[in-house]
Amino acid sequence: MKNSIVKILLMAGIVVVGSSFSDHGKASQRKNEISREPSKSKTYKIRYGLVGQTGHKTLSGSYDVGSFIATNTVTGQSYDTYYGGGFQTLPAYYDDLPAGNYTFTAMQGQGGWAGYGSVTSEVSDAQVDADGYVTIYIPIAWEE
Repeated sequence: MKNSIVKILLMAGIVVVGSSFSDHGKASQRKNEISREPSKSKTYKIRYGLVGQTGHKTLSGSYDVGSFIATNTVTGQSYDTYYGGGFQTLPAYYDDLPAGNYTFTAMQGQGGWAGYGSVTSEVSDAQVDADGYVTIYIPIAWEE
């Protein structure tokens, strides 16, 4: 009787271990199938400009900006336009920003002649302008 119980428990253990290996293969296969699917998250083209201290908006000129940055307020993930150097010509662009709520700001350039504030905005179909962009104006907080 004792031998029978041991054999039954041993067989049950083998079945459990064997089925876990076969499930693992199926889970891996499902994961690979999912990762091959294209992302369904809609993305947007961002166009950056600046707002001067007088409230004047501009989309042209060269400014002491190291990078424009969009940080998702939910995930914390950041997307930047870093082009190298310390100056950027406006407008600056970022393609393929996923939909969501973001805090937008600019990093000071290498000259250190200006500081920038931030703007929080939603990126969605409602913000797309006639040119096909979501245009974001970053405030200049101070400049020399």
